[in-house]
Amino acid sequence: MANPYRGEVTLVIDGAPQVMRLTLGALAELEEALGADSLVDLAARFESGRFSGRDVLAVIVAGLRGGGWEGAAADLRRAEIEGGPMAAARAAAELLARAFLPPEEAR
Repeated sequence: MANPYRGEVTLVIDGAPQVMRLTLGALAELEEALGADSLVDLAARFESGRFSGRDVLAVIVAGLRGGGWEGAAADLRRAEIEGGPMAAARAAAELLARAFLPPEEAR
C-alpha cells in the first residue's frame, strides 16, 4: 500500500500492485530521459494536460525505479496496466504532485 507521506502512488501492472516513488535519483533520471528544462515545467505540462505518452512512460518508469523496481521502459511495452492509459496518466500526474506538494495538497 502506498504511503502518501512518502510521496508514493500504487499502480497495478500485470495484476500486481507496484509502489512508485520519485526519489531524488529517480527525478534526476526523469529529467535526463525527457530532456526537460526543469521538473517544474514537466509538472506544469501534466497540470495543463499537455503531456505525451512518452512523458507518462518516463514518469512511471522513474517512479517504479524509485520504488525499488529494476526493470526498463521496454519491460512495460507489453505490460497490462489496470485501468489502461488513463490510469497510467493519472498515476503519473499524482506521482509528480506528491513529489512536490505536501500529501494533503497533492490529492
